[in-house]
Amino acid sequence: MSVREGRRRGVPLMAVGLVAVLLAGGCGAGGSNGGRGTAAEAPAGGAAERDQAAPGQAGAGAPDLRVDQRSIIYTGTMQVQVDDVERAARDAIATVTAAGGFVGGDQRRSEAADARAELELRVPAAKFTAVIDELAKLGRQQRREVHTQDVTEETIDLDARITSQRARVENARKLLDRAGSISELVSLEGELAKREADLASLEAKKRRLGDLTTLSTITVTFVGPDASTAEEKTEIGFLVGLRGGWEVFLASMTVLLTVLGALLPWLVALGVPLVLLVRVWRRHRRRRTPPAGPAPVGAPPVGPLPTGPLGGPSPTAPPPVPATRSAP
Repeated sequence: MSVREGRRRGVPLMAVGLVAVLLAGGCGAGGSNGGRGTAAEAPAGGAAERDQAAPGQAGAGAPDLRVDQRSIIYTGTMQVQVDDVERAARDAIATVTAAGGFVGGDQRRSEAADARAELELRVPAAKFTAVIDELAKLGRQQRREVHTQDVTEETIDLDARITSQRARVENARKLLDRAGSISELVSLEGELAKREADLASLEAKKRRLGDLTTLSTITVTFVGPDASTAEEKTEIGFLVGLRGGWEVFLASMTVLLTVLGALLPWLVALGVPLVLLVRVWRRHRRRRTPPAGPAPVGAPPVGPLPTGPLGGPSPTAPPPVPATRSAP
């Protein structure tokens, strides 16, 4: 066979091989597409993978919400000096009521020299800034503090936990319906009660957060024109020192009585037996000690004789006993 004839035969064989490769590729692609369309386990497996991936994605961070979609708690405190405390308090309540809020607390002191009113006002979050500005216009603002707390992530987490806990409660109820024995029934009832209590606690937290984010809190204090002078007068003086000393004395007595009350049981438990033992020991010692005998008659006094004012013998001193000589 010549080289030219071999080349002629090789061209058809290469064409047939190329067609076979193309057909095999097309069949493989069709089979893979058909497998995705007909396999019953593929959707379930994908859903399971999505369910497993969802908690991880939720834990990675809160969704990127706009400012108006975030849950923010606004709280403000301010002090305003006014000419008439009662009138300023009435105007503040009227302003809050017109904004759709209400009064949460009201404390007033009506002394002429030191009039004072402290109001806790709840206003819608959307009108927080406008209301606090209106309150500042009622007099001369002396202090203002505004704080914000973003609880968006906590709210989202509570929603997820509430949903999960509700599912757990439903599962416990289903298991309770299929209980086959008294012991199993009692155990499932306890588990159901625990899950329902956890769910109620989560829902209470969610309501509390919702209340704080929906209604902001403003604590405003109205003071009279003489409030600063009255405060300076009451900061120093004899009565202030006396009151402070009395408070320190009461605190010290409280601590002393507390310590005494803590030690009293030990003193009773240990002191009474100790006193009894000391008394018994003393009686026993007295019984064992012999009584002292009478002094010998005619025995010379021991020690030097008392002397008179001029160095002689004292007139009250007893006469000296003459020394006796022994016989030679």
